[in-house]
Amino acid sequence: MSKFNIQPVARFAGDSHPVKRPKEIACFSYDDNHEFHLGYSSMKWYYPPQLGTDLSKGFDKFDKHDDSADEHLDSLLRTIMAHEEEEGKKIDAQIVTWRGMITKIMSSPFEDRDGFEMNATLYQVRDSDADLNNKDCISFIEENHEYKQASMKEQRKQQKKQAKRGGQSQPQFSPDVMSFWGYKFETLSTLPATWAETSRDYIESRDEQVVSNKAQYCSVVRTGFGKTIMCLGGEVDALWDSKPMAHGAPINWVELKTSAEIRDDRGMANFERKLMKFWIQSFLLGVPRIIVGFRSQRGILTKIEEIKTESIPITAAQRGVKTWNANMCINFASGFLEWLKQVINDDGIWRIRRQPKSQTIEVFRVEEAGHGRIITDEFINWRIKLSLKKVDST
Repeated sequence: MSKFNIQPVARFAGDSHPVKRPKEIACFSYDDNHEFHLGYSSMKWYYPPQLGTDLSKGFDKFDKHDDSADEHLDSLLRTIMAHEEEEGKKIDAQIVTWRGMITKIMSSPFEDRDGFEMNATLYQVRDSDADLNNKDCISFIEENHEYKQASMKEQRKQQKKQAKRGGQSQPQFSPDVMSFWGYKFETLSTLPATWAETSRDYIESRDEQVVSNKAQYCSVVRTGFGKTIMCLGGEVDALWDSKPMAHGAPINWVELKTSAEIRDDRGMANFERKLMKFWIQSFLLGVPRIIVGFRSQRGILTKIEEIKTESIPITAAQRGVKTWNANMCINFASGFLEWLKQVINDDGIWRIRRQPKSQTIEVFRVEEAGHGRIITDEFINWRIKLSLKKVDST
């Protein structure tokens, strides 16, 4: 077992390591049945919601995606395959994963309450008889689904206990209802087409729409820290205006978030801690704007605030926030990923684990051979085919 020490975090202070600006190289959509499609068919546009709306309304009709099945990296791999076929060459990333996995790693120096487990496998097809080196190998990383499901179950259990201890001075809502508030806010804040192409009736009746989290637009970007190049996939909530025609140009995406009203110093401190996750998630996919919907204790939408992603670290520093630091998040992730490339150096399935409250991230092999279900046979066959094409052309 190899271990990466999180403490002392002071060693990650200073100017940030070089960052490769996230550039969208491909995209895919899940439709209203959560079925996969290449392209942007589920892309949405931002349009301000109506204040005073009850975010609990429609919970009884919530069309919720069943996330009990392990979807692995399948959709991301299918999108990468289509992109490589179009480009005629493989992507140059050394890490392929979902944005959520890198979010967990980046926040590790300042967030230790919850642990995480990921599965990883090293894979590459030789393009020649030359020996493989680290630059030629890709680590595919996914969340350990069993651990995720168990953690969510325990989290709900703790939230219900906390709600019972809260007394009767505040209205009590189940964790499921409070989770629904975020999806309701997305429904209230988005349109299926541009404002000019959407009827007034639709815009004004968004509060009556059945809320669903099945349809999603997912962006696939090339980015990186330091010497590590990554290919990340992640959901994007909405578009501010229009997608640029130039391939790889910055896109005016919008991330939608909800948060409790800030009513005192404690509320401000909680929000400042939330801002770290808001910033990391948007930073990784190149989302320039975050719209926060503030809600009352009763789940009523009371205020909308627009935050520029790039301004969050600056504002946090000016306020003297000591609970997190953006450069340290970047430098920690850069150092960890560089270390990880040295540790995951052979076939099999590897576990990346941080236990709750632990100050180390552990990496160890759980299966000596194979790739499990982390990468599909379809993807492996495609890479072999692509490699043979390259050999034939030389």
